[in-house]
This record gives sequence, structure tokens and C-alpha cells, in this order.
Amino acid sequence: MSPVRLPFADRRQAGRMLAERLEPLELRDPLVLALPRGGVPVGYEVARRLGGTLDVLVTRKIGYPPQPELGVGAIAEGGEPALDAGLLDRLSLDEGDLAATVAAERAELERRVRAYRGDRPLPDPAGRTVVVVDDGLATGGTARAALAALRPRRPERLVLAVPVGAASTVRDMGDDADAVVVLAAPRIFRAVGEWYVDFEQVGDTDVVLLLERAGTTRW
Repeated sequence: MSPVRLPFADRRQAGRMLAERLEPLELRDPLVLALPRGGVPVGYEVARRLGGTLDVLVTRKIGYPPQPELGVGAIAEGGEPALDAGLLDRLSLDEGDLAATVAAERAELERRVRAYRGDRPLPDPAGRTVVVVDDGLATGGTARAALAALRPRRPERLVLAVPVGAASTVRDMGDDADAVVVLAAPRIFRAVGEWYVDFEQVGDTDVVLLLERAGTTRW
């Protein structure tokens, strides 16, 4: 198994290394659900190496209205908002205060689902091994929302796989997935992009092209 060297060159390299770490789990025909947009190049390499099916699970961060960059929760397609109860309490917020923000993020989520998948539904995860992939975990809000949306749909096994994540977040995710696979979990963690040499923004067109390529390629 290749040693992990940080920073990663780019998301594709990180995905190849992550797939190598996943191989010993002997996942049969996994459904690889990447979180757009940054998780898709990582997920593409994971699906290619493991011979799995690649698709996206769209998520959106729910921001604190006066300070939108501060995430107080997230929402994933097919699921309800997953909110940070402790943070809401500290900010003296309740769900009603976030209604307009949640509605706006749900609308953007639905737009992205149409952009990435058109009328095609999300593959049924029931009875399958599902690997949720992102390019990194900071607070873990969107990954937690994705896992919460998938669990009621009865996957046989639910795995979260990321190249890098904050150590405290990785520890906390253990209750949300059946297995958490992370290549590196630094104790000091400010932003996912710091752990990549090339962290160029992934666009909607990039997501669609990778999904189309995965759908027409025999691994």
C-alpha cells in the first residue's frame, strides 16, 4: 500500500490512493456516491479502481443567515435538513429562523440534481454497499446529511471515504457510517484546500463529463 504524502497533488491522485486503501474491504459492486462538486473527481477514481457504479448525491450547506459562510447544518437530496443542535442553541436559533435559508438551499439542490442527472433517479441503494466520497472533511456537515439521507433507504453497508479530514470530525463520524476510511486526519485543520497542491474549482460541466464517462466506460 502506497504511503500517504501530504499535500495530495490533486483530487484524482487522492482518489487513486483512497481506492487503494478501500480495496482490502473487498467491496462487491459498490455504489459510489460522490458529493459534488469536489468529491466527484475523487469518486471517479474510486469507482474505476473498485469496479463500482459512480453517481452523485447532491448536498447543500445551510448557512447562518447573518453569516452564510458559517454552516449550521446541511441538506442532502431525499433527506431532511441535518442541523447542528448545539450550534443553533449557542446562536439562539430555531428551525423556523432558518426556513427561508433551507427553502433557498433546497431549490438550489434540486437545480443541481437536474443539471447533473436530468430526469434519471438516484440509483437505489437498498441492499448495496454504498461508498460516500468527498474530497475532505472539515466540519463534516454535508457528509453527515448525506449519510442520514441514505440510511433509511437500507443500504447493506454504508461507508464514508475521504482523502483527508479534521481529526475531531473523523472521530465524530463513526456513529454515522458503518465504516470511515480516511487517508490522513490532521489534528490542526483549517481548510480542505490546504491539503492539495492543485485545488482548482470543479465546475458543473466537469461533474457531468465525469458522470458521462463513468456511465459509458467498462472499468
